[in-house]
Amino acid sequence: MESFSLILAIVVVTALAFDFTNGFHDTANAMATTISTGALKPKVAVAMSAVLNLVGAFLSVEVANTISKGLVDETGIRPEVIFAALVGAILWNLLTWLVGLPSSSSHALMGGLIGAAIASAGVGAVHGDVLVTKVLLPAIAAPVVAGVAALVATRLSYRMGRGADGKAAEKGYRVGQIASAGLVSLAHGTNDAQKTMGIITLALVAGGALAPDSDPPVWVVLSAGLAIALGTYLGGWRIIRTMGKGLTDLEPQQGFAAQTSAATVILASSHLGFSLSTTHSVSGAVMGAGLGRKGGVVRWSTATRMFVAWGLTLPAAALVAAFAEWVCGLGDWGTALVAVALVAASFAIWRISRREVVDHTNVTAPDGPEPAGVVTAAVAAVAPPPAGVAATDGLTAAFPAQKDIAPDAPARPAATSV
Repeated sequence: MESFSLILAIVVVTALAFDFTNGFHDTANAMATTISTGALKPKVAVAMSAVLNLVGAFLSVEVANTISKGLVDETGIRPEVIFAALVGAILWNLLTWLVGLPSSSSHALMGGLIGAAIASAGVGAVHGDVLVTKVLLPAIAAPVVAGVAALVATRLSYRMGRGADGKAAEKGYRVGQIASAGLVSLAHGTNDAQKTMGIITLALVAGGALAPDSDPPVWVVLSAGLAIALGTYLGGWRIIRTMGKGLTDLEPQQGFAAQTSAATVILASSHLGFSLSTTHSVSGAVMGAGLGRKGGVVRWSTATRMFVAWGLTLPAAALVAAFAEWVCGLGDWGTALVAVALVAASFAIWRISRREVVDHTNVTAPDGPEPAGVVTAAVAAVAPPPAGVAATDGLTAAFPAQKDIAPDAPARPAATSV
């Protein structure tokens, strides 16, 4: 019993650690556009988001019930299985945060739970109908619906504001953007904080501390809300930069349209109990808003990286969790080994992140031009030298020093490299 109680405590602590990573990983969902357009200062934005995430955690438990009661068979789940699922989800969150990719924390958790459950009890432990209807279909529909809504809302905003004073209209949209960002944060709390509540509740049921089909206890709701709020306040600055500057350049009208559309989709899904990815919803809305403005563009290179990360999230987290569950199945020493490996890997990722620090002081700073690819470099190497540059050798002619470039030469637009 002592060993069992210990593993249950480890699962609860690990679940709250995941909730913390979810907070700083998904801060960008609510506040990236608000920060990038200058509607709020970075630190003020994340503080506001943290408070509203905490409030949102108390508004509903529908998504928590989907995870704790619907996705996997409660009777075949041990606390070690849930621990392994959390290991897969945390590592994927940290890796994607390191490279600044806004992947789905929700799908990392779902993937981890599915992989660990299958490794422990077989494919039958996963309820396929719930997986399809409440996880996979919303994952496909959410960015499309939010993107179309944001595109239409952006075009309506510009059309309705044609005759308005430019500065007054911009100020009004900034105020609206702050309100809509708050709504996204509230919606995020109603959806993402509940996922950790569901995992902890599932662990308590598996450990015999709660009766099957129980709702999350109050202390679980409070601790999950506080963990995601703390992570949100610290801010996932790397992902905020990608969402705010890497996908498209947004004006206040676009930011307002994107956030309002995303919040509507997230709140509707929370009401229906769908384990929706807020990342997918907000990313789709940002791209829709970028296309909704005349002359607006979406940086599809960054978007493609995001799409690849979205597709890899479920299987990658599932594979890591399945391996972790296999090691945990070797005994208590296996569980201890997985715990030590998780701490060591997390510390290593943090150390790597310190090589290039992104925080509230430089999150809106423009990035330099993307490095030339192999084909571009090869073409430049054989191209004639620019006027006024001595072709002493092919490399110097192809890549002149900065001081040799004419002062009035047009600058290449900056783009975020992820």
